[in-house]
Amino acid sequence: MKRHVALIGFMGAGKSTVGRCLARELELPFCDSDELVVARYGPIAEIFERSGAATFREYEYAAVRELLEGAPGVVALGGGAVTHEPTRELVARSALRIYLEVPVAALLARLRHSRTTRPVLGESPTLESVRVLLESREPLYREAEIVVNAARRSRNALAREIAAAVRASREASLI
Repeated sequence: MKRHVALIGFMGAGKSTVGRCLARELELPFCDSDELVVARYGPIAEIFERSGAATFREYEYAAVRELLEGAPGVVALGGGAVTHEPTRELVARSALRIYLEVPVAALLARLRHSRTTRPVLGESPTLESVRVLLESREPLYREAEIVVNAARRSRNALAREIAAAVRASREASLI
């Protein structure tokens, strides 16, 4: 049985929000890899600007490794974490992966309402820029053991659905 539950998906998919609810449902601690990176190295946009994407991915890998070496829990990963092969492989070995799938238009609306600037999309993401980036990442997201449609549903309903799928997955692994 895998120890951790890792939420993956595009930025704005709700990984952190749903993750907190899911952790309560499963009675596990919650951690967000982006929050750990920010606590250690500063704002993500500044890391990208100061040191570049490759350095950010190394910081992210170190944070994810630390989280997955800790007590079992629910971990929300950054939207691009799966694009870094060492991080993707580590998560695949150490966690049950849940992909929060959200349509492009809904992602764009969420990103436009966010106070956070996403370095890979800039300050004014467009439908086309989100679509292109999502299409490049989608095959990696779909490697997840569980895919959940996360559009137009409350965080609590999603958390309950995911918790049931996690429990069923864990029970199946014991057979």
